[in-house]
Amino acid sequence: MKNFLIKVKNFVMDRSFLLLCTDVAIIALSYGLSLFICALRREMGSPAYVYVLWTVLPVVFYLLFSRILKIDRIIWRYASGSDFLRILLTAAEAAFAAFLACELIGMSKNLPTLYSIMSAAVCALGITASRLTYFAIIAHRSARRKDVPLKKLLIVGAGSAGSMMLTELLHNPSLGLLPVAVVDDDRQKLHRRISGIKVYGNTREIPTICREHGVDLIYIAIPSATNAQRARILEYCAGANCPVKILPFFSETDALGSLAEKVRNITPEELLGREPVKVADEALLSFVSGKTVAITGGGGSIGSEICRQVAANSPGKLVIIDIYENNAYAIQQELIGLYGDRLNLSVHIASVRDAKKMDLLFAREKPDIVVHAAAHKHVPLMEDSPDEAVKNNVFGLFNTAAAADKNGVKKFILISTDKAVNPTNVMGATKRICEMLITYFSGFSNTTFTAVRFGNVLGSNGSVIPLFKSQIEARHDVTVTHPEMIRYFMTIPEASQLVLASGAMAKSGEIFVLDMGQPVRIDDLAKKMISLSGLVLGRDINIRYTGLRPGEKMYEELLMSEEGLTRTENKKIFIGHQVSVCPEEFSRQLAELNRLCTGPEPDHAAIRKMLSAIAPTYRPAQL
Repeated sequence: MKNFLIKVKNFVMDRSFLLLCTDVAIIALSYGLSLFICALRREMGSPAYVYVLWTVLPVVFYLLFSRILKIDRIIWRYASGSDFLRILLTAAEAAFAAFLACELIGMSKNLPTLYSIMSAAVCALGITASRLTYFAIIAHRSARRKDVPLKKLLIVGAGSAGSMMLTELLHNPSLGLLPVAVVDDDRQKLHRRISGIKVYGNTREIPTICREHGVDLIYIAIPSATNAQRARILEYCAGANCPVKILPFFSETDALGSLAEKVRNITPEELLGREPVKVADEALLSFVSGKTVAITGGGGSIGSEICRQVAANSPGKLVIIDIYENNAYAIQQELIGLYGDRLNLSVHIASVRDAKKMDLLFAREKPDIVVHAAAHKHVPLMEDSPDEAVKNNVFGLFNTAAAADKNGVKKFILISTDKAVNPTNVMGATKRICEMLITYFSGFSNTTFTAVRFGNVLGSNGSVIPLFKSQIEARHDVTVTHPEMIRYFMTIPEASQLVLASGAMAKSGEIFVLDMGQPVRIDDLAKKMISLSGLVLGRDINIRYTGLRPGEKMYEELLMSEEGLTRTENKKIFIGHQVSVCPEEFSRQLAELNRLCTGPEPDHAAIRKMLSAIAPTYRPAQL
């Protein structure tokens, strides 16, 4: 008996039951009001049972339709406009059904039609108003809960996504966010309200609005915005010194679930405002279809992305070669998870320095295409170890190219860098010699050799943005070499597509160059990242200028003056033609360079001098 009473008590105290009782009371009052007016106007003359049915029938039909349409299952604190429309229609349908029932049993002649319409309208509006009132009370109580510390939030975007996010945040205080303002560039939305929150101004006014309302955090809720549009908004957000998060493109996530929980940090592409450059269409990428493709350094930042793009285009076989087993294992497991047995995959732990091993692998795997991504690339480290840079970059390429020539590889693609142009450091000099090796092998081999040259790659290991991010998170000084230093940037997918596109276009001996737009000032990039992290430069964190590191340039070049440019069918890709090399002299110089690097105690000064002799454009930076 006790358990039964507890169940009855819980049912009676249930919010759905209380709301249903409220609905019944509103219906009874609505139809009772019409009877009262009839009495005042002396228009009542029907039997008593008519008035009872007149009041009871709408209640019965409303309860029936509520059950059918599952009105009792709606969680009204999270209700949307469609939910309010459903209950309005339910009340209207119940009133219409009651009127039809009265017509069928001949009651309507006893009551004027005007009163029926008036009763139905009052009933429908009253029930809807009760739900709106409940919704507003719950929203106010949730937003003002004092037991949860709330951060003041500014939402950028008063469209559908911003409105949905605003509703979620107002009714979910556990997220710890309190929306206080909205901004939007649509003039028609200015000074209006969304769920009680005012649209105060446009995006240019973000810094002012943040200061006036004490905003702690900014959410950009415009999933359809381009990277250029997002970059413009981020420029304004940077002036507010508030942390910024962004709602991804709808294509990056499913449309279901909480929008407020889908916000993410800003990507490098959004930070720089670059629209992705599609440098390789399906026709260019399809040249790997059915082919055996070998990728050295396949576990690295660029190498692994090339592996992904090759795997997505139905290769006959994908061969990954890398000396670092952790990276090789990671990309192997990723591709197995994506493609399973549909991808013919082979992974080898091997060094490009081992000429015999490279020859053995190519003889066994018989690749049609080789992408050479293996290299040492960190400029300061290679300045301290020029012998290692030469052995890995120059002779690692030589070994791989020789194995490709010997085993009948059809196309060989070298990944080069803008640092190979008029190099001032050892790494750039070795890559310049690598480009000369491409010309050298093109002179006698049946294999098509080509090189791909691009600038800094966003998000790659050792790139500047991850470094700045880690320094900001640790509240360490952000280290910038020089306030005037500029760099070209491209994304990992763009770099990888350029490699495949060049392989499809290559005839032999060309250097492919990507148009990467305007260079970026590194100092400006650091300041923007600090501001968008919510920190104040000079108060919370500082920028420390360290000066140019050994071998580092103030700016990079993408082409040497003597190479010239030839436009390809793709407007973003150009070809720079290599200068010729004397095979006999080049071979002699390589032999001497090899002797200097493999001796018992490598002479770094002699190695640098030899690098300069082979690549006359190499001018070591003065320390």
